[in-house]
Amino acid sequence: MISFSVTALVFGVVLLAELPDKTALAGLVLGTRYRASYVFAGVAAAFAVHVALAVAAGSVLTLLPQQIVHAVTGVLFLGGAAVLLRTKGGADDDAEIRRPEDQGFWKVSGAGFMLILVAEFGDLTQIMTANLAARYDDPLSVGLGAVLALWAVAGLGILGGRALMKRVPLKLITRIAAVLMVGLGVWSLWEAVTG
Repeated sequence: MISFSVTALVFGVVLLAELPDKTALAGLVLGTRYRASYVFAGVAAAFAVHVALAVAAGSVLTLLPQQIVHAVTGVLFLGGAAVLLRTKGGADDDAEIRRPEDQGFWKVSGAGFMLILVAEFGDLTQIMTANLAARYDDPLSVGLGAVLALWAVAGLGILGGRALMKRVPLKLITRIAAVLMVGLGVWSLWEAVTG
C-alpha cells in the first residue's frame, strides 16, 4: 500500500533538489527544438530507470541494522545538503545536446532518454532517492514520489523552464532543498543515536 505522506515528502525533497539541476535546462533546450511529447517520453523513461535503480539500492540498505541505516542516511543527507549549498544553483551550460537527423518519435525520444540516462547517473537526486528508500523502507511510495517529482521537473523544463526560473530564484530553491536535507539528516542521526 502506498503511504501518501512518504510519497509527498519524497516528491517535495526530490523536486526541490532537481529544479536547479541541469535536467531543467536539458528539457528546455530539447523542448524548444523538438516535439515536447516525444522529448518527455524519452526523458520520463530514463528517470523511471534511475528511480528503479535507486530504490533497489536503498532497499538493499534496509537489510542492515536500523541504527546503521539511520546513521548512513543521516550522513548522506548532510553531504547532499553540503553539495547543494556549494553549487551555484545553475545548470550545466556546457552540456551539448545532439540534434537527431529527423524529428521522428524514436530519434527524439531516444536522444532525450540517452541524454538523461547518462547525465543523471549517480546524480544527487538518485542518491537521495536511495537514501529515502532505505530511510522509510517503503520502496513503492519512495519510487512513486521520486519519479513524479523528476517527471514534474522534466515537464516544467520542457514546457516553460525559462519562465519559472525568472519568477523563482534558483538560489532560493537550492537553499530550501538544502534545509530540508539538513533536517532529514539531523533527524536520521538523532534516531541512530537514540534508537
